[in-house]
Amino acid sequence: MFQSPGDVAFSILGFPVYYYGIILAFAILTGVYTAYFLYKTFYDNVNAKKIIDFAPFIIIIGIIGARLYYCCVNYSYYLNHPLEIFYIRQGGLSIHGMIIVGIVSLFVFSKIYKMSFLKLIDVFLCGTALGQCIGRWGNFFNSEAFGTPTNLPWKLYIPIQHRPIQFINYEYFHPAFLYESVLDLVIFILLFCTFKKLSKHPGMIACVYLILYSFVRIFVEHLRIDSVLNINGIPVAQIMSLALIVFAALFMIVIIYKDKAV
Repeated sequence: MFQSPGDVAFSILGFPVYYYGIILAFAILTGVYTAYFLYKTFYDNVNAKKIIDFAPFIIIIGIIGARLYYCCVNYSYYLNHPLEIFYIRQGGLSIHGMIIVGIVSLFVFSKIYKMSFLKLIDVFLCGTALGQCIGRWGNFFNSEAFGTPTNLPWKLYIPIQHRPIQFINYEYFHPAFLYESVLDLVIFILLFCTFKKLSKHPGMIACVYLILYSFVRIFVEHLRIDSVLNINGIPVAQIMSLALIVFAALFMIVIIYKDKAV
C-alpha cells in the first residue's frame, strides 16, 4: 500500500510549488532530449541541433494543446469556472491533446527548418513514451488517475476529498497511473531497441507508438473511475485511442506500400 504525501513540494515566499509541475517539467525535458539524441544518432547528426532551436516552441504549444483538449472534454466544469483553465500547476493535461497538436506543430516546423516530418515524429513520439512514463507520477502526487477499489498489495490510498461520490466509503484503489507508467516504459524500451531497424522506414516508429500506446490507454481507461468525460458510458480517451489505432494502421500501410514502390 502507498499514498501520496500531498501535491505541494515546497513553497517560495508563500507561493506553492507543486510536484506535478516539477515532474511535468522533468518529463518534457527528458522527452525532448531523447528526441534530439535519437535524431542525432539515427537520422541526421548535422541538423539535429535544430531540434533544440524549436523545442521551446513545441513544448509551449504542446502544453497549450494538452490543456485546451482537457478543458474541452470537461467543458461543463470550465464553463462555470473559466479562470481555472489557467491553473495548469494543479493538473489537468491530456496527452491526446498534446499528441495531436504536437504532430501538427512538428509538420509546420519541419517545413520551416527543412527537416523530414516523418523522422521528426518518429523521434518525438518515441521520446514522448519516456516522458509519459515519468509524467504519470505527477498524477500520483495529485491523487488522480486511479482505478476501481482494490485490496491488492500495491493498492493506492486516495484521500476522501479526491474520491468519486459513489466510492466515498472506499479507501484503496488500483494505481492506474502506475500501470500506465510501467507500460509506457515498456513501449519506450521496445521502440528504442528496434529504432535502428524501424528507422529505415521513417514514420513507422510513430505508427507503432500510436498503436501500442492507444491499446495501453484503452486498458487503463477500463480500470479508471475518474475519466473526465464519457459518451454513452465509453470514456472519450478510449474513443480517441481507437481513432488513433485506425489512423496509425492505415498510415503504416501507406508507408509499407510506398517503400515497396521505391
